[in-house]
Amino acid sequence: MTCISLEANLKTLRLPTFLKEYEGVAKESVRKNASYEDFLRDLSEKEVINKQSNAIQKRIKQAQFPVLKTLEAFDFKAAPKLNKKLVLDLAQGDFLEQHENIIALGNSGTGKTHIVTSIGLRACQLGKSVFFIQASHLVHLLLEAQEERHLLKLKKKLLSYDLLIIDELGFVPFSKTGAELLFEIFSNRYEKGSVAITSNLPFDEWPQIFGCERLTGALLDRLTHHVHILEMNGESFRLASSKKQKRETAKTDQQEKERGK
Repeated sequence: MTCISLEANLKTLRLPTFLKEYEGVAKESVRKNASYEDFLRDLSEKEVINKQSNAIQKRIKQAQFPVLKTLEAFDFKAAPKLNKKLVLDLAQGDFLEQHENIIALGNSGTGKTHIVTSIGLRACQLGKSVFFIQASHLVHLLLEAQEERHLLKLKKKLLSYDLLIIDELGFVPFSKTGAELLFEIFSNRYEKGSVAITSNLPFDEWPQIFGCERLTGALLDRLTHHVHILEMNGESFRLASSKKQKRETAKTDQQEKERGK
């Protein structure tokens, strides 16, 4: 009866780790002749760790990363122009407290998305809210929200994140309305929340994305006021991987030919 009552209370208090672990921790405490305080400390530590882990996984899921990427998996040697120290510093998350931005510039396939995703993943682990979206998809959502009269709700949601990651800015030019709506998002987040952007275009070519030099100038003024720029230009990782695979295939073919002689 006591166990049933205890388990009911733990369910009511929403302490699932207590419920799952209390018998095992109790037996271990008896074995060690531990005090009641030690028993409660050990059990509560397990509950806290489990809740923290669940919260991190929830934030990662809500961020909607296309693929999970870590800095440990990034080949910095293949990106000699990239400031590795700056990237590692950004991964500590201090830039989020200052509402600073990140802009990763470089050719396609140089690892821009990998880097900002890794920083975003680390932000989730630090307890920050993150949202990842491609630029073209974001503009589509804004135009759709405007048409369906819930634009204000979407703007509030986009403003609520500690870090908004906008990927592939520059691959698709925007309509005048789309460019203006995207500008409003950046403007609303100015000095209120951080933005991380990846783009395959240098700043002097951004007017062709937004279709207006004045709008682009105002946008860059806001984005670059507190910004960390990551230069990513170099050979495409995908191209380098393809070349390596071709070399290995050619080497294997040559070895098979020599064995066949």
